[in-house]
Amino acid sequence: MDPGAGAVNKFNNEESDSICGMPVEAHDPLYLEAYRQSIQDPAAFWEEQAHLLDWDRPWQQVLDNSNPPFTKWYVGGYLNACYNSIDRHIFGGRGSKVALIHDSPLTGTVRRVTYQELYDQIVLLAGGLSKLGVVKGDRVVIYMPLIPETIIAMLAIVRLGAIHSVVFGGFAARELCSRIEHVEPKLVIASNVGVEPGKVVPYLDILHSAIKMSRWQPPQKNIIFRRENILPDTTKLNPLEDVLWSDVLKMSKGEKPVACVPIEANDPLYILYTSGTTDKPKGVLRTIGGHLVALMYTLRTLYGISPGDTWWAASDMGWVVGHSYICYGPLCLGATSVMYEGKPDRTPDPGQYFRIIDQYQVRSIFSVPTSFRVIRRADPEISYGRQYSMKSLRAIFIAGEHCDYETKSWIEKTFKVPVLNHWWQTETGSAVTATCLGFQQSLSPPTYSTGLPLMGYQVKILKSDGSEAQTSELGRIVLKLPLPPGNMATLYKNEDLYRKLYFQKFPGYYDTMDAGYKDDRGYIFVTARDDDVINVAGHRLSTSSLEDAVLRHPDVVDVAVFGVPEATKGQVPLCLYIPVENCQKTDAKLSTEIIKLIRDVVGPIAAFRLITSVNNLPRTRSGKTMRKAMADFARNERVILPATIDDASVFTEIRRALQQLGYAMSAPDPIVAKLLD
Repeated sequence: MDPGAGAVNKFNNEESDSICGMPVEAHDPLYLEAYRQSIQDPAAFWEEQAHLLDWDRPWQQVLDNSNPPFTKWYVGGYLNACYNSIDRHIFGGRGSKVALIHDSPLTGTVRRVTYQELYDQIVLLAGGLSKLGVVKGDRVVIYMPLIPETIIAMLAIVRLGAIHSVVFGGFAARELCSRIEHVEPKLVIASNVGVEPGKVVPYLDILHSAIKMSRWQPPQKNIIFRRENILPDTTKLNPLEDVLWSDVLKMSKGEKPVACVPIEANDPLYILYTSGTTDKPKGVLRTIGGHLVALMYTLRTLYGISPGDTWWAASDMGWVVGHSYICYGPLCLGATSVMYEGKPDRTPDPGQYFRIIDQYQVRSIFSVPTSFRVIRRADPEISYGRQYSMKSLRAIFIAGEHCDYETKSWIEKTFKVPVLNHWWQTETGSAVTATCLGFQQSLSPPTYSTGLPLMGYQVKILKSDGSEAQTSELGRIVLKLPLPPGNMATLYKNEDLYRKLYFQKFPGYYDTMDAGYKDDRGYIFVTARDDDVINVAGHRLSTSSLEDAVLRHPDVVDVAVFGVPEATKGQVPLCLYIPVENCQKTDAKLSTEIIKLIRDVVGPIAAFRLITSVNNLPRTRSGKTMRKAMADFARNERVILPATIDDASVFTEIRRALQQLGYAMSAPDPIVAKLLD
């Protein structure tokens, strides 16, 4: 289907030199017209895209915005996510096509799972779940690593019309407990163990601890998938609570496969908790109809993926990227989705990204910039990756954090394809701004831009008083209502917080809580979370712009800049940087050179003087640098680290570095919920 389907190829005689604020001469006409229709007549535009899916019952109303911000799409339409992901490919004769490639250097295994094999496992598991009492509307928690069985569990649950809530496998018992208490599941599906470099994580023990401390009545059963040949496995089943996955499959073996249960387009598909929700769970509730339409549309139009292509989203099933673009998006489309259970640099070497692309003929990748920074730091000359061919690769898409110019240039030079930055959030479920391969857009958008608005998104930059910012003026990024299909429907069990958090500050808009600006061609620049903007003597400076300038220095491989209090200016930037391996310069000399670089690039307005080197920076497992945690630590505040932190011991060195600069002098040790060892 044409990416602009539903749009016409003429501008309807519009006597204007711009479309929705974007100059006509600067952009692809097909994109502009599709975008204009998605804004001016969203019902017509999104009705056309809905035909990408199979529906049990057609919708009665495409768009119902009678109760904003609780917008509904495809009202009265019924469908099933499992049917669209699996069954329709079987009925279409594509059952032998490989659906998932699970490549796990951590276990030394590779599995290619066809659509038929997925179907066979899903219907058995769904049959067993049904016999255990799971029905439409029930919630089931999944606590599993990045393995095909996680997707099998997700699809078996939604086959019955039930709702899954996947909890990231890196969470410890307390975090898992808070999600179990909030979602109140009928069952929990878990693996016995997970695998990390150098250790085995006892998922089952963590689950037992979480249930023991939970105030919610225990789930009726825990279904345990036992990963074979992973040692040491010290976990033990509790015969009163646990049942083996293999035994659940046997419950319906030989019986007629359980049919897909059609659910209304605005019924829940899943609940996914955002990071940092230990004390107050914030569960994003996603409905089925609009979400699947958005995923089908973006996978084709944005990422340029067709049925049969191999696509790799380098993420985890516990994050929104895993839901959208490891599971539902590629499977609904009929593509092959890569599941890589490993690290970019040390399982066993920095050549793994190159190997995956070459071995499986990957068409496009979605990853975070940090993954490539790690590869660059470990193997800047690409001695491990040079042996592999990148001929299948069309583009690399990056998101999740700011990508500096030096890293982007290195990726493009190394992988020899465009590196396209785009921007979205857990709440949106798919991209808000991007450069789309499905249109004739420039594959060299402005440096640091996250692209142009996607269909249905009216992106505005507002000042704190609600007035619109000028071109290139930094402000708060907001999205005009109604939002297009695929966005969260509400926060589970907390509609009041949903209204207050996202819609109260700027009435009529969704508040992204990100800062950025728009240029004269309509490109969007996301500079930081709004609380990452530093106010230096009344001048607002983005941390990302300062980091970009630091990374221009050839001896710097990574950096974090954040604001700290200063008596005269209110706030000043503090910089912690990581030098390249075997750097010959002293810390003092290199720091002096960076200060001069900032003065030349940004100017003295930055008041950039607090700087020192470190060996590592604190990050989450998804690759995000924890600037706010470091800023709070510098101010001697109590810091509670999320369980997703990759290595909490880094704060020992961070304390030393900050105290060297006169900060964190009395900061208490950060509190973190650690995994069981």
